Amino acid sequence: MTEQTPVAPSTASRSARKGKRRGRPKKQPNGGIDTREKILAAAIKVFAARGLSGGRVNVISRAARSNDRMIYYYFGSKERLFVEVLEKVYRDMWEAESALALDQADPIEALEKFVGFTLDYYLSHPEMLTILNNENLLQGKHVTKSKKLKELSSPALDLMERIYRRGVEKGLFRADVKPLELYLSVLALNYFYVSNRYTLSAFLGADLTGDSLKSWRRWAVDVIVRAVRV
Repeated sequence: MTEQTPVAPSTASRSARKGKRRGRPKKQPNGGIDTREKILAAAIKVFAARGLSGGRVNVISRAARSNDRMIYYYFGSKERLFVEVLEKVYRDMWEAESALALDQADPIEALEKFVGFTLDYYLSHPEMLTILNNENLLQGKHVTKSKKLKELSSPALDLMERIYRRGVEKGLFRADVKPLELYLSVLALNYFYVSNRYTLSAFLGADLTGDSLKSWRRWAVDVIVRAVRV
């Protein structure tokens, strides 16, 4: 009986096996969440610096010290990753708002603190402003695809409504103000100032980045409180 010489696998079969190995990355039971969060954190920085069109997948993967395949594995596409970035920046702000220790027994003080908090949050999270500016240039194309964002929008408004209703009950606030418009006024006053302070400084010939911020804080608080007081 003659001994048979083993046949070497063909180049095609070896390539097929390699293709399968390269297809979908193996699940990471221990490090999967960390990898996903690192990619998300890196995407926030890249999208804030380059926008959606300039935030290429390979740039994000390098920033996350990962690879392109992991981005597609966890998020499916760059657009879906951008949606989750939007969800995260909104969720982080909502969580910060929810953690505010506002004494609703004193609605005026609570309203003043909310205005100041909003200004401080925008100043400490410039990446949020640039990402939202980019999404507005895209006419909100991606935020409309997120069900989570619709769920996150109402608690922030609810906080403002509780403060306002308490002020009305105590006879401190007018009864003809819409909480939505009050909330939007707080956001608008602070968002516009923070996001445009550099260009406005050059245009107006005034430094809006230093001590002027303290003056603006007092002004914004005064404007909002005067708008609702009896």
